[in-house]
Amino acid sequence: MIKRGIEKIELENEFLYSNENCISITNPYEIHANPIVDKDIEVCFDTIYISTELMSYILKKREIEFSSRQIQNSQINKSFVQVFEYLKSENIKTTETSLKKFIYQIFPYSQIVKENSQSPLQSEYLSELITFIEHNLDNKIYLNELAKIAHLNKFSFSKKFKSLTGMTPMSYVLMKKVFSAKNQFTTDCDITDIAYSYNFADVAHFSHAFKKYVGISPKEYRTQLKK
Repeated sequence: MIKRGIEKIELENEFLYSNENCISITNPYEIHANPIVDKDIEVCFDTIYISTELMSYILKKREIEFSSRQIQNSQINKSFVQVFEYLKSENIKTTETSLKKFIYQIFPYSQIVKENSQSPLQSEYLSELITFIEHNLDNKIYLNELAKIAHLNKFSFSKKFKSLTGMTPMSYVLMKKVFSAKNQFTTDCDITDIAYSYNFADVAHFSHAFKKYVGISPKEYRTQLKK
């Protein structure tokens, strides 16, 4: 929930701008970045992460995704604040009650995903997916594209891909981009140029991803090459 300023979220093929007192939502299988709208404007927001498994449990095994990414509702905002505060406490019962209330309030902004459990991610599709990703690391890769290759909807594809690889599709793409970018480093390379050549939203996003998968920042890695 945005407390001050304007939050900008870059999703697959759109930008989501959310202002003060707005709750912005990203689905768990989506990868996103938060580019700075204006460096002179402070952005302050609180985040609650609710796992797919927890959502499914509370909603009695109904799988959902949010097509309405923004919620502006004073009552839901109050519930958000309650959950956020209770999560910092050790009162499990109160936290559970407030979380259930919050989930039921945002449920109308979602839609049920019908999963075809009889459609596995076949090995030939997986091979085609990996090849497609390898050949398009310098382009934007969208979840819809990958799901189409696998002949599955986005939700089913994401779950099946993760069960096979241990990673979400977009996390896998991000990792492959980072390792490919890492191979482009030289002692005097321009980190910004490399970041943009792999279609990262900005250098901060690239640096965060690089450190996540390589273990050190891009600058630190470049320095190591000089030794």
